[in-house]
Amino acid sequence: MTPQDISAATLALCRKAPVIPVIVIDDPARAAPLAQALVAGGLPVLEVTLRTATALDAIRAMARVEGGVVGAGTVLTPEDVAAAKAAGARFAVSPGATDRLLDACEAADLPLLPGAATATEAMRLLERGYAVQKFFPAEAAGGVPALKAIGAPLPQITFCPTGGVSPANVADYLSLHNVVCVGGSWVAPKAVIEARDWADISRLARDAATLPRD
Repeated sequence: MTPQDISAATLALCRKAPVIPVIVIDDPARAAPLAQALVAGGLPVLEVTLRTATALDAIRAMARVEGGVVGAGTVLTPEDVAAAKAAGARFAVSPGATDRLLDACEAADLPLLPGAATATEAMRLLERGYAVQKFFPAEAAGGVPALKAIGAPLPQITFCPTGGVSPANVADYLSLHNVVCVGGSWVAPKAVIEARDWADISRLARDAATLPRD
């Protein structure tokens, strides 16, 4: 895939719901019911971070859930790209971007949401053809004011802010013209997953799925 094709595919995924759940999961046995609960609540695009030893097993389980689109987060290397795609990931998310990572996703035909925190990083990705980017770490990098400021000279870029996004500030992010969706972990809290309270997960997902976007 070309970077332009990747950005188009990534944008289509981001438009499916206002929130992409950012999931850290330790027990792959909980992966499928978690995915089912999130999809039932209206959040079909799921990011499983590669931060645990069982993340790839969780992706394999979630990839079989009807109506869901599972991807891998914290993808850092070409090896991560290969492992994520082999496990069934349909997209990748990275906190930043390197040429090796971009090359690997393009070669693997894997849509990528590459991270940027500054105007220079965003411009470099745009120069390569990536018009859809992850703004990370959103709150630490300046939050809503920073994204609004970046959007003025760079209106060609669409962002998915992640990192510090919460129910308290999500509406402010989604009100920005250059934000298509956000990434958030509050819709899949660790304690609720461990309690296997799938009804509460679906409730959180429904609340997030109905958030208005600009």
